[in-house]
Amino acid sequence: MKKKSEKKKDIGILEKILASMPHMILASYERLTVQQDFELRKAIRAAGGGYRVIKNTLAEKAGAGTPAEPLTSKLVGMNSVAYTDTDPVALAKALTAFAKTNPAFKFKAGLVEGTVFDVASIEALAKMPSREGVLAQLLYVINAPAQRLVMAINGVGRNLAVVVDQGVKENKFSA
Repeated sequence: MKKKSEKKKDIGILEKILASMPHMILASYERLTVQQDFELRKAIRAAGGGYRVIKNTLAEKAGAGTPAEPLTSKLVGMNSVAYTDTDPVALAKALTAFAKTNPAFKFKAGLVEGTVFDVASIEALAKMPSREGVLAQLLYVINAPAQRLVMAINGVGRNLAVVVDQGVKENKFSA
C-alpha cells in the first residue's frame, strides 16, 4: 500500500497531465499481459503520446477543476489514460489498431479540445486522415486552380507554336 506522500506525488503528476493535455482517451486495460502492455505503450509513444494507468480515486481528485473532469468524475473498474498534446487522430489510430488485435483493451471515453467523446466518436476519429494528410489535401485544393490557369496559358502559346511550325514546314508563309 502506498504512503500518503506517494499518493500526493501521484496526484500531482496526474494533475499536470490532466490539466495540460488537450487530447485524452480513457480505456480499460483489464486482462492485458505484460507483453501486450509493452506493445501498447510502444504504439502510443510512436504516435507521440503518453500512457498511464490510473487509480480511480486519485484520478477523481486530480481531475477536479481540469478540462478532464467529465472523464474522471465517475470512473469504475480498472482504467488507463492515453494522452497527447499534438495529434489526437494519430493517438486514436494507434489505440484502435491495438484494440482490434487485443479485445481485452476497451475504450470508455475520450476528450479532444475540451469536448467529451464516446466510444463511437473515438473510432470515427481514428478513421479520419492524419493532420499531415489533411494539410496535403488542403494544399492540393489551394494549388489546383493555379495549376489549371498556368496549363491554360501555356496551352495557348503551345498551340500557336504548333500552328506556326506547321506553316513554316508547308511553306505557307512568304517572306
